[in-house]
Amino acid sequence: MDGRINETTEQRLKTAVAATTVVLSHAGILGYSGHVSLRLPDRPGAFLIQPVDDSRAALQPEAVLTVDLDGKAIAGRPGAKPPREVFIHAEIFRARPDVNAVLHYHPALATLFTMVEGRALVPLRNQAARWMSGIPVYPEPGHVDSSAKGRALAAALGPHNAALIRAHGAVLVAEGLKELFIDAVHFEENAEAVYRAAPLGPLKPLSSQELAAFYKQIDRAAHGAKLWTYYAGRAAADGAIPDAWTRI
Repeated sequence: MDGRINETTEQRLKTAVAATTVVLSHAGILGYSGHVSLRLPDRPGAFLIQPVDDSRAALQPEAVLTVDLDGKAIAGRPGAKPPREVFIHAEIFRARPDVNAVLHYHPALATLFTMVEGRALVPLRNQAARWMSGIPVYPEPGHVDSSAKGRALAAALGPHNAALIRAHGAVLVAEGLKELFIDAVHFEENAEAVYRAAPLGPLKPLSSQELAAFYKQIDRAAHGAKLWTYYAGRAAADGAIPDAWTRI
C-alpha cells in the first residue's frame, strides 16, 4: 500500500471537515478563530485542516489543506497556509493514535473556569460523562505555535478527551467528526450548567459511579447522527450549507 487514498474519499472527507466547521460556526460554537482537523484514515501521518485565512462560516471543501505531522501543507490550494496553531493538531495526532478528530476553539464560558480560583469545570450534566476522567488545564495562555508547545499541550491533555488552555480556549478530541461535534455541543452545555448553578448553592457533581454508568448507555454514533441531523438541518434551512452536506 502506498499510503494514498482515492480522490473520491479525500473529497468526501474534505467536505466533512468543511461542513463540520460551518455548522459549528452556525451553532455559535466556533467563532472567527479556531479549527477542526481530521486524520486521514489511510495516512496516519497526515490530516485535513482549514487554511489560516478562510472564514469558518463559509469554508469550502476545495480550500481544506492536507498537512503532515510537522505542520506543513503537503496538498491543497497553492500558497495557502495552515493555521499558526496547527501544531495543536499535529502533536495530538502524533501522541494519540486513538484520536481521529480534533477541535481547537475558544468557548467563552468554559474558558472562564481557567481564570478563577477554586472553581473547576466539573461534569454536572449527564452528557459530561465524556469528561469523567478529568479536564486538565494547560497553563500557558499564548498561541500554541510551535512543535514544542504542541507537544507540551498534548502532554497536558494526556489520555483525557478535553483540555482547557488558561485564559485562551479549549481542545476537544474524538474518534470521528460527528462525535467531535456532539462533544463541542455538550462541553459548552456543561460549562453553562456549572456557571448557572454555582450561584444557587454548592454544586453536586455527578459521582464517578453515575458518570460511568451513564457513559455505558451512550451510543456515540447514534447520538452523533441525531445531533448532526438537527444542527446541520438548521444550518441548511438558513442557507449556511448546501442540503447535501447534511448527509455527510
